[in-house]
Amino acid sequence: MKFLLLLLAIACVVSRLHASEDVKFYESFDEDFKGRWTVSGNSDYTGVWKHEKSEGHDDYGLLVSQKARKYAIVKELDELVDLREGTIVLQYEVRLQEGLECGGAYLKFLRPQESGWTAKEFDNESPYTIMFGPDKCGATNKVHFILKHKNPKTGNFVEHHLQLPPSVPFDKLSHVYTAILKPDNELRILVDGEEKKKTNILSQDDFEPSIVPSKTIPDPHDVKPEDWDERAKIPDPDATKPDDWDEDAPMEIDDEDAVKPEGWLDDEPAEVHDPEASKPEDWDDEEDGEWEAPKVDNPRCEEAPGCGEWKRPKKRNPNYHGKWYAPLIDNPNYKGIWKPREIDNPEYFELDKPNYEPIAAVGIEIWTMQDGILFDNILISTSEKVAESYRKSTWKPKFDAEKEKQKAEEAASSDDGLKGVQKIVFDNLYKVADLPFLAAHKSKLLDLIEKAEKQPNLTVGILVSIAVIILSVFFRLIFGGRKPIPKAKSEPKKTDASETQEKQETTDVKDEHNGDAGAAPRRRNTRRDD
Repeated sequence: MKFLLLLLAIACVVSRLHASEDVKFYESFDEDFKGRWTVSGNSDYTGVWKHEKSEGHDDYGLLVSQKARKYAIVKELDELVDLREGTIVLQYEVRLQEGLECGGAYLKFLRPQESGWTAKEFDNESPYTIMFGPDKCGATNKVHFILKHKNPKTGNFVEHHLQLPPSVPFDKLSHVYTAILKPDNELRILVDGEEKKKTNILSQDDFEPSIVPSKTIPDPHDVKPEDWDERAKIPDPDATKPDDWDEDAPMEIDDEDAVKPEGWLDDEPAEVHDPEASKPEDWDDEEDGEWEAPKVDNPRCEEAPGCGEWKRPKKRNPNYHGKWYAPLIDNPNYKGIWKPREIDNPEYFELDKPNYEPIAAVGIEIWTMQDGILFDNILISTSEKVAESYRKSTWKPKFDAEKEKQKAEEAASSDDGLKGVQKIVFDNLYKVADLPFLAAHKSKLLDLIEKAEKQPNLTVGILVSIAVIILSVFFRLIFGGRKPIPKAKSEPKKTDASETQEKQETTDVKDEHNGDAGAAPRRRNTRRDD
């Protein structure tokens, strides 16, 4: 028995030693970062970093504490991390406790300082090998993966951006971002342990620009010949405008066959001053101006097909053609869209594996409009299993707890919000029931509103009934007094012209009423127009 226990103890020690060998860098922020991380002394970076607990947890992280600031902080590694040997996993957690409207929350994995930077002057120009993590502002919403790769022909470092990267989760929970680089050039991006992107890092399609440049490029000195015609179609030079084509003819003309309806009152206005209106007692002519009675529909027009000047309705002009254009024909001189000739690319090179620069430091260099961004559990490892174990032990418990709390808050908020909306609806319904034009139905409306308020299971049906009553009364007031336009006695059969006329008049009547219904209530302090 003792022998078995001894074997287990040895196996445990070996396992831990092996795991520690797989971990090239790990930062839990359990201890204060001061003295271990270097805050940039560059005057552009005024944001204050804090060692704070994640909201709702006892777990500490590195906190962005102020809005609308630039931040820069860096941690130099004890040993360089070589990306060209075996698998490399880059992983870290970030929680956007106040959301992220505009800003970054990514990491930069920096090259050795021999490339021209110092920790104390760390800024956006400090050379990195990989930039990885969330970035969101305006139309930008992505989990960046940018590789800075040296062109062996030119010696220049070029930024290569992953195309169609994952989007940033829209919540305030803790999330873990993982980039896995395999020795066969495979790149995988995980969000919360779920694969969101998989590609070959030398892919011509998934990086912009591609790491391996194209063999040929357009000749920058090639010039399009002056006689090169790119027009596939041209106007027919032999075509002529027809003699009867009138470009000035209007689209619509008066319908000469239309007849003014019998009984039309030409000299009557559509509205008259309300004879029953009286000047308010508190009306002051000096302050309010000369009082004028409000206008109402002319009662004489109620019995007639219409009032005011009668105008013929419009109809489509049969002679309307619009502006004349010559028809298009195939261009006999068409040569296609011109492109410069291709030449050998002087920067082209062949590559089996990327020439990764080693990682010498981990930095955070961001500009953000939000505070509350919390970084935690930054890991560089050579093992996917080790990275997975860190996700399960450090991130998953926090995420699950936050998710449950979010669900409870959303449920409570939903209930409170619904009650608030219901109160607003019923308060306004009681106000509607007091409107003068519903006076005859007030008691019935109040009874229905009270039932709906006390019996939620009947609310929808009762609200529909209330709406039907209100709309019925409203339309009766608006359309109840109108009479249909009488047919002319001299026309035994309806012609196309008379049909057009009737439609036009009906439209005019409806437009008149719609205008009245949509107009704002008249103010009592009407002034007489000068």
